[in-house]
Amino acid sequence: MRIFSTIAGLALLGLSAAAVPADKAPWIASWTTSPIRSSAEQRLPQGEPGDVTVRQVVRLTLGGGAVRVRFTNRFGTTPLTIAGAHVAVATGPAAATIDGASDRALTFGGDAGVEIPAGADFWSDPVQFVAKPLSDLAITTLFSALPDQQTGHPGARTRSWTIAGDRLSEAEFADAKPVERWFQIAAVEVTATPAARAIVALGDSITDGYGVTGGQHLRWTDGLARRLSATPRTRGVAVLNHGIGGNCLLAECSGPNALARFDSDVASQPGAGYVILLEGVNDLGRLGRDRVASPAERRAQVQQMIAGYRQIVARARALKLTVIGGTITPFVGNDYYHPDAAAEAARQAINSWIRTPGHFDAVIDFDAVLRDPARPDRMLAAYDSGDHLHPSMAGYRAMADAVPLALFAR
Repeated sequence: MRIFSTIAGLALLGLSAAAVPADKAPWIASWTTSPIRSSAEQRLPQGEPGDVTVRQVVRLTLGGGAVRVRFTNRFGTTPLTIAGAHVAVATGPAAATIDGASDRALTFGGDAGVEIPAGADFWSDPVQFVAKPLSDLAITTLFSALPDQQTGHPGARTRSWTIAGDRLSEAEFADAKPVERWFQIAAVEVTATPAARAIVALGDSITDGYGVTGGQHLRWTDGLARRLSATPRTRGVAVLNHGIGGNCLLAECSGPNALARFDSDVASQPGAGYVILLEGVNDLGRLGRDRVASPAERRAQVQQMIAGYRQIVARARALKLTVIGGTITPFVGNDYYHPDAAAEAARQAINSWIRTPGHFDAVIDFDAVLRDPARPDRMLAAYDSGDHLHPSMAGYRAMADAVPLALFAR
């Protein structure tokens, strides 16, 4: 077991760039998100005739010669009807416009549209498409019937564009309205070399990128993806962000807890080779938010959280994934959770367990990266967004730089 808090300058395994025939190339997830049940204010409005066209821009972390899109009705209680869908190169990371020459129609079993049952996901057919690493892909979808309960991801950190009616084929998407959410999409896969693999970052708002400037891809996972792509021997490693703002390891906070979503968010990702787990601060904060937790409650919580970590480690190893623990970052001073000394002692106990050799295959000590050496229960001022819970832009960069690329060598 290895513990890291700085960049390791070790030689990494090379990835072959040899071409693989399209019908033989493996599929690997290049972009993903964690869908949750959309609240009333997060839902997509129906158009006047019942149709609404949505253009959603996502950042691919790995390139390939063909793509397919995973649409989702995971939390829907009625069917989701898609009348048509296209993919194209977006002209910018948050742009409504596309490169019209790159526009390709998607099909579903050879048909232009599909009805997705309640609770289900549905892949489009593969389409030949030159996808470049760290490029912005526009997914334009014509929804003709939205489910009563929609599925989406509120923390897109970039713009999507909506407009009433059938505007599927428009390159300019004039008069569309911007909104920073994703609707009814879960993943984009690409064909890749056999050596390609993906990292799944399973976490809460710190992984989801709370506070980052929209459309600029400044989450710690974005910084990690850029580092991997810039290093010749790790260019075949994708980064999949499965952070949910307000999410918990065990408790029902925002979205399904980490244990409940392991199968959908980790196990189902094609090409996954690693999982980085950074969860727990919301569990700790939630217990003492409205009242002072007793010492017995804190002791029980520590044991319950450790049991949850053990479950994720066991399930990841059963899938032959390398499972990497991230230490919980400081949050004393936060006005939402107002953690006391007992909450800090619980965080320290859990971090001590995470750091113990053998519990994880490796550890990234995010706590050591972000904490103030003079007051280790708090974030360093330069890395603090100001709420004493979420990192600043400099803090997210420091987290990205603290992940050793050597972890991803075969």
